[in-house]
Amino acid sequence: MKNSKAFIVLTLLLVVGCSSVPPQANPELKKEEKKEEMKERNEKLAFWDGQRKGTNFMNSKSLPENYDAAKEQNIEFIRLAPDKWAKDSDYLFNDKPDANPDKDFLIGNADKYEGIVEEDFAELKADLDAAEARGSKVVLTVLSLPGDRWRQFNNYKNDDRIWKDFSYHEQAAVFWRDLASRLKDHPAVIGYNVINEPHPETATGFHDFWTQDYSEWYSSVENTPADLNLLYETIVTAIRTVDSKTPIIVNSGLYATPWAFKYLKPIDDENVLYAFHMYEPYELTSQNKKKGFTYEYPGTVKVGDNKTEKAFNKEALKEFLEPVAQWAKEHNIPANRIVAEEFGTNRLVKGADQYMADLISIFDDFGWHWAFYAFREDTWDGMDYELGSKPPTWEYWQAIEKGEQPPRKVVDSPIWEVLKKGLEGKE
Repeated sequence: MKNSKAFIVLTLLLVVGCSSVPPQANPELKKEEKKEEMKERNEKLAFWDGQRKGTNFMNSKSLPENYDAAKEQNIEFIRLAPDKWAKDSDYLFNDKPDANPDKDFLIGNADKYEGIVEEDFAELKADLDAAEARGSKVVLTVLSLPGDRWRQFNNYKNDDRIWKDFSYHEQAAVFWRDLASRLKDHPAVIGYNVINEPHPETATGFHDFWTQDYSEWYSSVENTPADLNLLYETIVTAIRTVDSKTPIIVNSGLYATPWAFKYLKPIDDENVLYAFHMYEPYELTSQNKKKGFTYEYPGTVKVGDNKTEKAFNKEALKEFLEPVAQWAKEHNIPANRIVAEEFGTNRLVKGADQYMADLISIFDDFGWHWAFYAFREDTWDGMDYELGSKPPTWEYWQAIEKGEQPPRKVVDSPIWEVLKKGLEGKE
């Protein structure tokens, strides 16, 4: 299988060469053109030179007014995932069957990528233009790729085809090449996050980092389609044929867990950042009314398949994040190339404010960028921290049913106060 990588890259380059979207010319650029290209590239990358603090937009539709609200809260960048825009509101809000089960935003159909959907791109472009008009910067991500439809749009089953067939690596790379060729000069876009929460592990027998060994697992999948490093190399190669300046952000494996940094390989590209998500211990942060609220923070939580009791406090959270810091040190990756891209907890969990405060403090100590999840999400209120620690009012749900933004009232919200202080740079 060791020749598979070279074959994929060669195939990809042939596909790029035959595409209707022409790659950049190979001859040397004139000196002045090259200077201008370097200037543009450095401006995009320079955004990340100092620590940045942002949030996630994962709403049911484009909501340009949220960019205004985010700016008012000192939010410096938005991580935007537009995939839900392809679905009807009845499916997203009223538990009705999906009227368009085979429709995936931008890519058309995750079964086979045949070109960007023009109607979808026009909607995305309008949203990015709105962000630019409001002075907001955007990291664009996707929840689905060819051969990897988002679990929530796949009958809550993982779509593992991309981890079993190299042809989906190639399709994903061509999709991102096509998208980058259109967005490379957009002033609002300061990053391509090529796939949200990849999980080749779940397709190949690994699912519990508390009890299983990463090194043993990775040695069994290296140089196969389940090798996340190969997917990233293929996609980055494709993007760079049309866009040399926009930073590319890659997630660690197993849904972007910090522990999966152990097998992540640095990419030979100075414009790449590396990201993880932090919702651990998941047994604590994912609590809800249906599950019940058994745990609080700080406190003891039963984790992993073995239900091992483990105490969680700030020291334990920092220990959990240590694989990221150790990996960065070993590979000489500076702090401003690491992103805590998502983190959060159900706002009704007891001690949620302290949990968020401790994580922000740790991220700040390391000097990592961070983006909390989420800001005014309209499909779920569990992490809408402005609402405080009480269920939403009837006015909230009434507005949601009408497809409107709920009214924002000042409420007692310790967790939102923690985020505000973090965004303002206050202790």
